[in-house]
Amino acid sequence: MNDPIEKLKILDKVKYFVELQKDAGKKIVFANGCFDVLHVGHIRYLEDARAQGDVLIVGLNSDASVRRLKGEGRPILDQNGRAQLLSALECVDHIVIFEDDTVDRLLVELKPHFHCKGGDYSPETVPEKETVRNYGGTTSITGGRKVQSTSWLFKEIRRRYSR
Repeated sequence: MNDPIEKLKILDKVKYFVELQKDAGKKIVFANGCFDVLHVGHIRYLEDARAQGDVLIVGLNSDASVRRLKGEGRPILDQNGRAQLLSALECVDHIVIFEDDTVDRLLVELKPHFHCKGGDYSPETVPEKETVRNYGGTTSITGGRKVQSTSWLFKEIRRRYSR
């Protein structure tokens, strides 16, 4: 049986892989997020991101990073569970867990051709846009208009089942 999170790699291995793929003329795409309780919005975002190039690297916020960004009680699923869910997606080639609150450091290390963010951003509001511009990459908004979020999903569950 294959390792259930075989796509999960340390940064050095992902960096080596990315360099090989770039040398082969492949376009590298990078997307990132917490992906706490995978939902249709995540799938649209990642599938659309993958369509931007040949290889999709996903930066996954660590448990500590999710807590800092989303608050106590989050994440619902730990980083290994979230990585396993992402690994099951055909559109995802590699996953790297990061501790920071933004992916600036990963972007500088990997220098993907495209840094994709979801529909809750505009090109002007992407926190890492200057980092991407400085190394010559492109910021891309993917997945269409945001139709769902984990926070919305939690509120909807509470609304429906609090009776």
